[in-house]
Amino acid sequence: MTFAQRADDSILRRMMEQKTTKPLAFIAKTRLDALTDGIFAFAMTMLVINVDLPEGFNPASGPELLSGLARLEEAFIAYVVTFLVLAAFWLGRARAKEESEAASGAYAWAVLSQLFFVTCLPFSMRVVGRYDFAPAVCLYGANMIMLALTALRISFVVERDTRRRLADSGRVDLAILIASALLSMAISPIDSESAMLAYFLNVATPLLHRWRKRP
Repeated sequence: MTFAQRADDSILRRMMEQKTTKPLAFIAKTRLDALTDGIFAFAMTMLVINVDLPEGFNPASGPELLSGLARLEEAFIAYVVTFLVLAAFWLGRARAKEESEAASGAYAWAVLSQLFFVTCLPFSMRVVGRYDFAPAVCLYGANMIMLALTALRISFVVERDTRRRLADSGRVDLAILIASALLSMAISPIDSESAMLAYFLNVATPLLHRWRKRP
């Protein structure tokens, strides 16, 4: 085999490797990242707008104002939980380092599906913050579960496109979020006022990661 033939074979092998490791470009990943940042920022801003005193509330004294603020406890808990979950999802997307710069069609639609449920969160948070009923808790829980499932879908698509397993897929965190949502929905028919506290199980996620990393 001549030197020219070996060089041609080497070039062909590299081209074949690129075809098997790079997804078919559908859209630049930077465009999806810009859209993701904008939607997350808008959704996180809308959350706090939903923590509002009722119309016509005109306190005549400091104690009366404090009493009105105390009635926002459930709305504030829903706000804190939702903000932390959105922050965790955004950080997960921002820290992703193993994704290709060229997004495949499957990846783009997986991200867009997750962004749809991100935009739904301010509404479901508003409902669960205002009404102490099991259907409100279930609506919020379903929104959280769909967020987690779409995040799982994204991780699987990335692995398929890059042909390698993600070092940090975040699937344990997502499993805990789904479990806390299901627990909250199960508690809601019994005690809807305390059902949202189930989401604080996600605080254990960092502790679980530390335990898994122990020698």
